[in-house]
Amino acid sequence: MEIETLNNYKFIKFKIDNVVILFSTASGGLNFNCHTDEGLVNLEKIKTAYNLESIGYLNQIHSDLVFDFDGNIKDGDALITNKKNRAIGVFTADCVPVILVDSSRKVIAAIHSGWKGTNDLIVSKTIERMQETYGSLTKNISAYIGPHIGGCCYEVSKELIEEFTSKDIYSNIKISINNKLDLEKCIITQLNAKGIKKDNIKITNICTSCSKKYELYSYRNSENKQGRMFSFVYLKDI
Repeated sequence: MEIETLNNYKFIKFKIDNVVILFSTASGGLNFNCHTDEGLVNLEKIKTAYNLESIGYLNQIHSDLVFDFDGNIKDGDALITNKKNRAIGVFTADCVPVILVDSSRKVIAAIHSGWKGTNDLIVSKTIERMQETYGSLTKNISAYIGPHIGGCCYEVSKELIEEFTSKDIYSNIKISINNKLDLEKCIITQLNAKGIKKDNIKITNICTSCSKKYELYSYRNSENKQGRMFSFVYLKDI
């Protein structure tokens, strides 16, 4: 993990072979809310800065819907592609951004996993789509989990925690303390259940609500409720 600076903006960066993963921060007031002119302009700046043919994203609806990127904006929460120089990404301000990379088949995925998506196993379902459509093997898949509200701060209802723990996959792990739900632990459980190696799971360990290391947007904790970070991945044509 390293920090990449673009103008006055900071991105948390991972790189593996010809795959580049970037998690934006809110430094310099950088906002990627795609429902604003500012957000659309900033997406175009990213496209130019990284010499990309296109940037794919979805109209996020807190679902378990997974799509192969075809250039269209659809209602859903996970995108997959094997096309080079075409970034795919998700917008977050507390929800969990998850990037999956199949280094063998050169397939990438970007997932928006809020509590609803996590409860509906969207990460598991994205892996299944990568396997079915692209022939991915779990031994070749790496996962990158970006900044999100952590189990330290994400207080939810007792009923919601019970809804999670009623699922077999979460029934034998401790996913909450004092009504604070750990979405990252739930997602890692999905990854483990699908056979993703522990060494292939990379976390930023940054909470959007309480971390002081970077400027970040938190829907619960920021004054700017419209602020969104953008987590994206692309295959470089080298």
